[in-house]
Amino acid sequence: MRKLAPFDRPAQQTPLLLTSAAIHTVDALDRTATAMLIDRGRIVAVGTADEVRDAAAAAGLVPELVDLGDAVVVPGFVDAHAHPLMYGQLMTWVDCGPEKAAGIPEIVALLQAAAADLPEGRPVRGYGYEHRNLAEQRHPTRFELDEVASDREVYLMNASGHGGVVNSYTFAQNGVDRDTPNPEGGEYFRDADGELTGEISDAACNMLTGVHGVKIGHHGPNFHLADEPEEHLRQLDAATQRFLAGGVTTLGDAQVSRREFDMYLRLAEAGRLELRVSMYLLSHLLDEALEMGLVGQFGNAHLSFAGIKLYADGTLGGWTAYFPDGYVGDPCRTGQLYHEPAEYAELIRKAHAAGLQTATHAQSPTAIEMVVSAIEAALAERPDADARHRIEHCGLPTPEQIRRMAAAGIRPVNQTQHYFNWGEGVEQAIGTPGERFNPLGEFAAAGVPFTISSDAPVAEPIPLEAIQTAVTRVTRRGHKLGPDDLRVSARAALRAHTYEGAVSLGREDDLGSLEPGKYADFAVLGGDPLVADAAEISQIPVLETWVGGVRRFPAS
Repeated sequence: MRKLAPFDRPAQQTPLLLTSAAIHTVDALDRTATAMLIDRGRIVAVGTADEVRDAAAAAGLVPELVDLGDAVVVPGFVDAHAHPLMYGQLMTWVDCGPEKAAGIPEIVALLQAAAADLPEGRPVRGYGYEHRNLAEQRHPTRFELDEVASDREVYLMNASGHGGVVNSYTFAQNGVDRDTPNPEGGEYFRDADGELTGEISDAACNMLTGVHGVKIGHHGPNFHLADEPEEHLRQLDAATQRFLAGGVTTLGDAQVSRREFDMYLRLAEAGRLELRVSMYLLSHLLDEALEMGLVGQFGNAHLSFAGIKLYADGTLGGWTAYFPDGYVGDPCRTGQLYHEPAEYAELIRKAHAAGLQTATHAQSPTAIEMVVSAIEAALAERPDADARHRIEHCGLPTPEQIRRMAAAGIRPVNQTQHYFNWGEGVEQAIGTPGERFNPLGEFAAAGVPFTISSDAPVAEPIPLEAIQTAVTRVTRRGHKLGPDDLRVSARAALRAHTYEGAVSLGREDDLGSLEPGKYADFAVLGGDPLVADAAEISQIPVLETWVGGVRRFPAS
């Protein structure tokens, strides 16, 4: 029998008085303090050193002094949309991202080197390539991956996470040839002569994930491949350290199936869950959740259930987001909707009627319209001024949709690193409208609170890189995406990656800002993102990360 892990028992044993050059509280007053008193995992006082010493004396505390010198303290970053288990799994694969490979021959060489070190028959798996970042400006082919191995599976995942490329062996092992029809909700891509190119997307990845890949019934993709439980725990451990290294103290797992739920429970039981995690169950589990009576948030300080994750369409990076008139870069591609509007609206109605928050992946204007309309209908049936339904990514909403989002209290959860990594590709895919991708400035002007997150492993969990990109809208290649009115200030971006993230998770009473009563979760930075040159924010180092008054990074 598993024991309930006593996470609400504070790990901090000694009161601490921290001083630093600046402590940005990101609270309602948006103060900058220089001292903070913490005890038993929570903040007792914030202000000047004298004010905090007085508060300690009044509380009968004799704190130890922690002088952080010239460092700057900010609330722990909240990564409200990430995929930790998948991220940890990919860390065991071959990194074929832009910093490792500029072209296809380099990718092949990386995979060949990995294959040489693997036991015979063990699959070769790589990740991180984005074809528009490659010198060839195209996807690798199965024939190029055949150069890696012809006697075992070779899979190269696209940076979007919604598919990639396999070798000929993988097709043969799964009985897929040029005459095999596309699975519902996915595609085996073919060349002009009808031959398989090797590229696969969404439900076509069932050959890798098995039927539990969660594409059946159009409830969205889940590309987490099954490993032994102990291996999954090691993967989560590794991912946790990466989040902590970026200053992240809380995250929302936006894709929780039974596998993820089980791994979190195992990690909690082992006392190895150092971050705070809010879980969003995939929508194929909605009926089971309701049958079990999961009609609101529950959990403890470290592990909690937050709501239901749904999919409206695919990804812009993989050209599976739904554009019914086709892509400029390929008019034959339209992408897909995961649900018919009426079916999707019923899922939203059912979840909302039970009081559950929903978080729906939607990128194209058509998909976002389906989401906004469904939420409006659900709110009309059962009004709730604080339902906090989310749209994940929310890439290309129209101005009119943004106004309706403001009226309905819909919260966009954006990932600015998407356009940092491949913003030019959105313009290539859909033309000039692509320059509005993630229009944070328009959200701010319309009074729509926005949240910034990483979507790891689609992007690395580096909040300062995400904040820099929100401020500059300059991509990895140095291209500025869209006009200045799409940008936001560093202060707004910091708030979006801290306090607004906590609000999106329903955790703002405990997290997201540095004020008395909240958990002592914070990041210690080697510079000030609010005064640094905008183009250099991402270069500010994260010196330390604290969770519940305990330094978790660097590890002791």
